[in-house]
Amino acid sequence: MTQPSSSPLLKTTLVWKLDDDVSTDVIYPGRYMATVLPSETPQYAFADLPELNKKLATGEFPRGSAFVAGKNFGCGSSREQAASTLKGYELAIVARGFARIFLQNAINLGLRTIVCPQIEASVGDALEIYEERVVNTTTGKTFPIEPLPKSRQAIIDAGGLIAYTRSRVVAENSPES
Repeated sequence: MTQPSSSPLLKTTLVWKLDDDVSTDVIYPGRYMATVLPSETPQYAFADLPELNKKLATGEFPRGSAFVAGKNFGCGSSREQAASTLKGYELAIVARGFARIFLQNAINLGLRTIVCPQIEASVGDALEIYEERVVNTTTGKTFPIEPLPKSRQAIIDAGGLIAYTRSRVVAENSPES
């Protein structure tokens, strides 16, 4: 049995809460599909939710802030921009569940995704995210995480699939290997 980690991987504040079935159309509206550069997509995050879009665009949420969502976050189309727009703000997304294609896109881009089916939190709550649990330090409650496979977590930890692959290629071609 793995010993629980004693230091959190991330200490953050919950800055926004979303319901179940948040689609990629809500995260990144289809009318912006011509914009594909990761440096440009963040400005359109939640464009149809003006209050949320404005808070993101004005930097009201510090990098590393958390969103909590319900089940099936990122459902709908498979547009990669939905994940890249959130990665641009370096958000952590704690959800009861993710849509399969969104989750893979998020992993490939290095977006911190945490599957926590029982999460309970309110905006303003302080969260500590560990490998195996999320602790809501405001309420004192702890919620188990469904860990990603180690290979997928390694991609997120490296900053995405490109960074992960680059580091693997460099390691394999270094004189010490």
